[in-house]
Amino acid sequence: MTKRIFISYKRNVHPDEPVASQVFQALSQQHQVFIDQTMSIGTRWAERIEAEIRQADFLITFLSASSTQSEMVLAEIETAHHLAKSQQGCPVILPVRLAYQEPFVYPLSAYLNGINWAFWKDEEDTPRLIDELLQAVSGGALAIGEEKSKADLLQISQPSPLPHPFASAQPVSLEMPEGTMESQSDFYVERSSDALALQTIERQGVTITIKGPRQLGKSSLLIRTINTAVNAGKRVALLDFQLFDKAALTNAELFFRQFCTWLTDELEMTDKVDEYWNMPLGNSQRSTRYVGRYLLKEFGNPLVLAMDEVERVFDTDFRSDFFGMLRSWHNSRATAAIWKQLDLALVTSTEPYQLIDNLNQSPFNVGQVIDLEDFTAAQVADLNRRHHSPLNPNQEQQLIALLGGHPYLIRLALYSVASGRLSATELFAKATTDNGPFGNHLRNHLFRLHNKQELVQAMFQIIRQNICEDERIFFRLRGAGLVRREGRMVLPRCQLYAEYFREHLR
Repeated sequence: MTKRIFISYKRNVHPDEPVASQVFQALSQQHQVFIDQTMSIGTRWAERIEAEIRQADFLITFLSASSTQSEMVLAEIETAHHLAKSQQGCPVILPVRLAYQEPFVYPLSAYLNGINWAFWKDEEDTPRLIDELLQAVSGGALAIGEEKSKADLLQISQPSPLPHPFASAQPVSLEMPEGTMESQSDFYVERSSDALALQTIERQGVTITIKGPRQLGKSSLLIRTINTAVNAGKRVALLDFQLFDKAALTNAELFFRQFCTWLTDELEMTDKVDEYWNMPLGNSQRSTRYVGRYLLKEFGNPLVLAMDEVERVFDTDFRSDFFGMLRSWHNSRATAAIWKQLDLALVTSTEPYQLIDNLNQSPFNVGQVIDLEDFTAAQVADLNRRHHSPLNPNQEQQLIALLGGHPYLIRLALYSVASGRLSATELFAKATTDNGPFGNHLRNHLFRLHNKQELVQAMFQIIRQNICEDERIFFRLRGAGLVRREGRMVLPRCQLYAEYFREHLR
């Protein structure tokens, strides 16, 4: 029976593209297979990508040291994962590790660790891989499924196939500028707000909110805050709200129950949610009794409840109930000693006060509120030095003019030049091209915008007139990291975005 298959891979990378092309050619003889190799970039491109994933029975994703850092590959996996929740399990994700034996990092680990994998060792392994994928599409399973077989595969760590840096950069061990950074990273740029977060979490019974647009370093600061808490003798439960599925975000009771169950699991305690849910109370009251009278009481030690991506709740009908509950936990520290054992650390990319009707029920305007900001010129210069100065002073200024102080893009640019992937001249010449250093990042933004017409229209208005008439739309675009406010004007966050979206939004 013919199946629809979507192939997810990273372009212009070896061995990803050659293997993906061979699998595409082989599977196309029996099935309807989509691979993005020739489509021009534009809003219709993004619509086509989502439509193909939505219609697919299977999504085959090729995962290498390079593609696991790809924003676009992650976006395709995320899309498939969430669609499968509402489409009776379709598309089924078939992960193929391409000579990649490292553990998946979060959030890939959340999507892929619980399902079967295939492993490709080298070019001679391609025919066997094709047979394995054909069997999986026909109702079989990928070979690596048992915990032991996964562990055995991951025991042998292979050298990274990343390009060698220039000879001048050899004293520096380069680091891919993707995902959450380790606390001890040589490339982590400390900002003044870091010390405030770390000093606060060492105290007892605190609430911390870390705010800022996407890819500003919020999750990295959260990890540093968590490590400081652990060193201070506290236990940490980290909940990433990206992992709540659509069903939970449309059903209040299901959400609050999952929240309590997930927290219980993180603490490795016995799940007693059913017992507390039998009480004739509201969801907030049940959750509060469960946490205060069971989890905190039985746990008996200081606990940090760290919540990342909490803006996922802002679009729900029960947002005021949930955030009002967190605010009540904060307030309860003044009257009940048990709540002093609980610290709250919240991370959001959206301005919460725009979405919570009663500010007295908000946990985001109490305790220590930290607004992260883009890098300063001095911090960009410092980061350039840490990469062994791949850019001269004039090029450094050119980079700031193009990217502003966008932390992720600054790191990506410096890594690209320091690693020898391209020269400084090529960096600027190819900045807005599909195969340039920022192509994957830009395509990902376009993909996430395409079906949100109100956001697309607002971006048009911002690019052309430097205004945004709808304040809520502004905060959504700002939370996505796409725009900024300067006085009364609303501008694209950086020149790169202005040039790219002016050309590609239709």
